[in-house]
Amino acid sequence: MRLGIDWGGTKIEIIALSQDGKELFRQRVDTPRDDYQGCLEAVKFLVDAAEAATGQTGTLGLGIPGSLSPKSGLVKNANSTWMNGKPLDKDLEGVLGRPVRIQNDANCLAVSEATDGAGAGAHVVHAIIIGTGSGSGIAIDAKAHLGANGIGGEWGAITVPWLTAEEFPGPDSWIGHKGVIDRWCSGTGFQLDYKERTGTLLKGHEIMALKREGDPVAGEIYKAYVSRLARSLAMSANLLDPDVFVLGGGMSNIEELYTDLPPALAPYIFSDTFDTPIRKAVHGDSSGVRGAAWLWN
Repeated sequence: MRLGIDWGGTKIEIIALSQDGKELFRQRVDTPRDDYQGCLEAVKFLVDAAEAATGQTGTLGLGIPGSLSPKSGLVKNANSTWMNGKPLDKDLEGVLGRPVRIQNDANCLAVSEATDGAGAGAHVVHAIIIGTGSGSGIAIDAKAHLGANGIGGEWGAITVPWLTAEEFPGPDSWIGHKGVIDRWCSGTGFQLDYKERTGTLLKGHEIMALKREGDPVAGEIYKAYVSRLARSLAMSANLLDPDVFVLGGGMSNIEELYTDLPPALAPYIFSDTFDTPIRKAVHGDSSGVRGAAWLWN
């Protein structure tokens, strides 16, 4: 049995999978915010509950909104800031009495979809989160690609390429750089663009409803979003040339993207052809927790 934990800012969720990927157990609890020790205890509670319910013990993988530094072994870049600077893997191994494998949540998405999702059977999968934030993970032969410095796939920290004169230099971001993918290609960025134009903050699906009704401002905001996301994917295509792109997060549910993105990428691809499919994550919101379980694949 494989156990996977998705440690998010608002909830911590566990899944138990059989060796063939069948779901055996699932449970979630609220994240004890700003309470590192409380989070460790929540993980232990969930592991104990899963193993009691199934009568089995399992390997444990963990997806977090950050990553472990290969230099210090401590958590870095987590938006659940109370885990930053902590030896999370060692602390969990002490609490649980077993080894733990940890990856960031985007890598877990990539591993999940490369194992038995939209990228199953593909050699290189570039999985993109377009939700509250925008980041990505890379799976090669269904294993997460970290890189020499543990920053493989940190796509969201890069400035959107081929900026127009009107876009330059772009809005500020939480990492201190302007016009980055995380700010412009996330669902949050989509909403903020609409607010800047209209003074009204709407949810993404509300903006899309207006666009489908022919609202010109919503249509322009959507067109700009597609262009920025397409340019960002084209950069990855030119550098990584993955076998498939997989989109996850709330914005991935906009069906128009799968029709509108391929032609928007074409002018920026350094090739006379571009056939790489862009697919929606098969497992949706479950990809992160399933990918954590598959870290022991």
